[in-house]
Amino acid sequence: MKLLDTHGRHINYLRLSVTDRCNLRCSYCMPEQGVEKLCHEDILTYEDLICVAEEAVAIGIEKIRITGGEPLVRRDIIPFLRAISAVPGLKQLVLTTNGLLLEELAEDLHRAGVQRLNISLDSLKQETFAHITRGGDLQRVLRGLQAAERAGFPPHKINMVVMRGINDDEVLDFATMTMDRPFAVRFIEYMPTLQAENWRTLSVSGHEILERIGKRYELIPYGSQDLAGPSRNFKIKGSAGSIGIITPISGHFCRDCNRIRVTSAGLAKGCLLSGEGLDLKPLLRSGDRTRLGEALRLIVAGKPDGHGLDNDNNDLQPFAMSRVGG
Repeated sequence: MKLLDTHGRHINYLRLSVTDRCNLRCSYCMPEQGVEKLCHEDILTYEDLICVAEEAVAIGIEKIRITGGEPLVRRDIIPFLRAISAVPGLKQLVLTTNGLLLEELAEDLHRAGVQRLNISLDSLKQETFAHITRGGDLQRVLRGLQAAERAGFPPHKINMVVMRGINDDEVLDFATMTMDRPFAVRFIEYMPTLQAENWRTLSVSGHEILERIGKRYELIPYGSQDLAGPSRNFKIKGSAGSIGIITPISGHFCRDCNRIRVTSAGLAKGCLLSGEGLDLKPLLRSGDRTRLGEALRLIVAGKPDGHGLDNDNNDLQPFAMSRVGG
């Protein structure tokens, strides 16, 4: 039976965060000093997370994406992923990573049952990459991508947050990556989650991104895959891969939203930008599976029609993206 919200949307996708820690400090994701460290007892245990995953699948979730922070920095992540991949009824287990630890962990991830990787990569230039990530090593990430290919993962989804004056000059470079390689490159509009004063000047609309690519290449609409997220997809004519545009600011995708999320601290949310959420920790501590399933259904039922964020909105309270699973 389909899991539907009150707006008739089919909810089949859970973003499950295992940590708010990260080994990078990307400027759009968290403050330069990082985020205040949560107490050990405030973070869900792996047993808790597995329980959430099992109940989510039991009520109709078909796809789980493991997120962070950076999920690969959490100790013993591989046995946890193996357990999640074995949840009866789960159709897809995918993971989002910044790629820094892929060189060491790619084979273990594949053997654990992770089916696909999304890799955050905002520049192909070392200096720009280091600036955005506040010190990240681009070559280490690129070696990680190669290791993941050798391990047997299907072609990667590569996510680029486009920021005017910082990396928008690389839009065509990223699009060109799909000509000879079957990558799915997705361009994401900058979101003002940290409420930088100049965020509007950083934003490049999805329309402008497509216009830039379209001046060089012929673009053909490309249908989304089953259980996919909010990307509008295209192929460059004759290309091996595809490109996608994610437009949370200029073109709300809320009407097609198919996801809920649970943070590493146990807060269940129906929307990334919602200030509200339901703390699952008391239910997990009580061991009441029935009430946990009911709580997840309540989150689905309470999903808002839209997030209300646009270029004229000043009501968003600043938050670190790493806190809510990106």
